[in-house]
Amino acid sequence: MKTQTPTHKSTNGERGFTLIETTIASLVMLVGALACSSLFVFSLQNNVGGSERALAMAVAQQQMEQLRSVEYLDSTLNTGTTTTTVTNGGRPYTVQRTVASETNSDGSAKNLKRITITVTPQTGQSWMRTSVVLVTFRSTIKSGSYLVS
Repeated sequence: MKTQTPTHKSTNGERGFTLIETTIASLVMLVGALACSSLFVFSLQNNVGGSERALAMAVAQQQMEQLRSVEYLDSTLNTGTTTTTVTNGGRPYTVQRTVASETNSDGSAKNLKRITITVTPQTGQSWMRTSVVLVTFRSTIKSGSYLVS
């Protein structure tokens, strides 16, 4: 006896994906993939910017240590602002050094100097050229009022 094989299977209400459903799902996945790739590019740029800021901070610390190593009455600690260019890691930086004498409320000298070092990268995109600022105070060995206000 011959058994008959059905020519088509019963679907019992089951269907496959339509072409439109597949296309929409692909578009949703594509949008998600593009969002992830833009985050990758953004994080890469911020890592480069962080590296620039780290090098600028190293330059500022070197400049500050140079000023800490000299005597209080040395000419490098004269009141005023100087601007120089320094190269670190193959990159140029603008260094602005400001030394200001602090005074008491009655106008008398405090024997205290405020030193501000500002380092700005000269190369890179504009958002990478953020300045790094270090501020410190330097006093003399003489006795006197050193109150910082």
